Amino acid sequence: MQMQMSEEKEKDLMSMYRETRPREFFGEKSNTNHLAWSALVVLLALVFWLVVALTAAENQRHALETKACQDRVFPTEIDMSCLKQVKSRDHWWQHLGHALVHLGS
Repeated sequence: MQMQMSEEKEKDLMSMYRETRPREFFGEKSNTNHLAWSALVVLLALVFWLVVALTAAENQRHALETKACQDRVFPTEIDMSCLKQVKSRDHWWQHLGHALVHLGS
């Protein structure tokens, strides 16, 4: 009887200490798969970079096709400063859509 009472007191005391124990810190133990999230971030950055590059290339290709940057002095030459800043379509997504639809041609 004495042993059982002391065990109950000990359980009560330990449960009290267990409740006041500090929780784990944020970085101490993580259930997050950091490798997968890191790979996803790198993949999204790569896709973003490819979209920007494809849009710029299609913008210049369309400007060359429509002769928007033809040199005024020498008609057979291309004005390179114009080609760097030309906007041959109204929006960037138009360039992207056209480039993706006509990818092989």
